[in-house]
Amino acid sequence: MSIPAWILEIFGVVMLLVAEVSAGQLVVTHAWTRRAGTDADIAVSHLLMGIAMAGILVPGLSTLPNAVWEVVFAVMTAWFAWCLWRESGGRSAAAVASGHYAPHLVHSAAMLYMFAALAGPSAESSGMSMSGTGGISGMAGGSSGGMPTLHASALALIFALLLVAFTVHDLDRRAGLDGYFCFHVVGRRFVAGGSALAAAAAGPVALRQPTHAYTAERLLLSPAVVKGCRVATGVIMAFILIILI
Repeated sequence: MSIPAWILEIFGVVMLLVAEVSAGQLVVTHAWTRRAGTDADIAVSHLLMGIAMAGILVPGLSTLPNAVWEVVFAVMTAWFAWCLWRESGGRSAAAVASGHYAPHLVHSAAMLYMFAALAGPSAESSGMSMSGTGGISGMAGGSSGGMPTLHASALALIFALLLVAFTVHDLDRRAGLDGYFCFHVVGRRFVAGGSALAAAAAGPVALRQPTHAYTAERLLLSPAVVKGCRVATGVIMAFILIILI
């Protein structure tokens, strides 16, 4: 199976853009303070996934070894599993699956699987690494000899199907509907309108901000941008899993 190098490079750039947007969300919400964004954990996960997936797709963008990424995504998976359990109290399974944290749990677990699945002896002996100098770019040249593969490919297919299902659900849901895809910030609420009246409704903090800063904040935290980051992450993650099966 041959994948054109330009497709991998475009997807790599998209994931870097997701990482940059997520970093911007952390900055504008002052996530390092006690009045942090309540969705800072999601922004951090998208930031790390963007960096890791860019390294998978384009070798020149690789950063950390597989073992380090395994630890990172193991922690993220455990965190979102706990968040999902906390959110699920008294709710039906369908409500939990369509809730706030379920997609992020699947994303984190899929990333953990991708890095762990190449950590076995065959991957090491062939010198292949998801984030190392090989990546999946060997597929671009059409050579299957150096193509990395994932152990337990049935699990890869399951993750890919789950990612596609969540992505279809996300695409079907209108951004901002009932708070869906809104980046929640402690003590503040996102205002979709662009008028001075809308700015006034956001409260005195927004009125004290410079116009350019407020505009950047509204853009980075807008439901459309939040939705775009999650959809792009799910689509590209499913793509990587499918071509490595």
